[in-house]
Amino acid sequence: MARPDGRRPDQPRPVNLTRRWSIHPEGSVLVEFGDTRVLCTASVTEGVPRWRKGSGLGWVTAEYSMLPRSTTTRSDRESVRGKIGGRTHEISRLIGRSLRACIDLKALGENSIVLDCDVLQADGGTRTAAITGAYVALHDAVSWLAERKALAGKPAKVMHRSVAAVSVGVVEGEPRLDLNYLEDVAAEVDMNVVCTGTGDFVEVQGTGEAGVFAREQLDALLDLGVLGCAELTDAQRKALAG
Repeated sequence: MARPDGRRPDQPRPVNLTRRWSIHPEGSVLVEFGDTRVLCTASVTEGVPRWRKGSGLGWVTAEYSMLPRSTTTRSDRESVRGKIGGRTHEISRLIGRSLRACIDLKALGENSIVLDCDVLQADGGTRTAAITGAYVALHDAVSWLAERKALAGKPAKVMHRSVAAVSVGVVEGEPRLDLNYLEDVAAEVDMNVVCTGTGDFVEVQGTGEAGVFAREQLDALLDLGVLGCAELTDAQRKALAG
């Protein structure tokens, strides 16, 4: 069945990772999944939250937000509304968990890194794009610390694996990789897959939006997710090498 943009079912959107997009943070990446664009910045501070002091462990956390006109209609900033929405909290925590899976917090030492992921333009897959771009921004922030000899361990030990994420889903009965907005809103099954560079799973979030789904559909979606994450891992390596 034809996809809105003519891709094959197992074909991701064009991916672009632009490092050092912003001049001030210790790490910054503009990540593009097709028409979805997310700015990921990594900010380093010396020290850790009060509850972590004296542990010898560092801390990595994330905040996610969407700009007011990142979608087809304007939405108010959550700071103006006076409270952060549940969806925003959920995505922020997902990004934080995913990035902590790739870093040795003991080797990081008592340093903190905050990853801010701001959606500039949304066309589906904003949280998976954020995770994929935030990994590269985090890598650059750790390299910044290494240059200043501020790590407790060797840089290669701090970032001991890579992490990427992609959306998959069933649309019109067909498993598809990397859904855009038109596919996402029509999906019978919607899933986000977070994988390491070796294909191990960090997290899988899946929902039957229009009913239930069979085990064979789950297996097909996981296979697509691993395939997509492998391609994203390659894109991350090329960006870091460049």
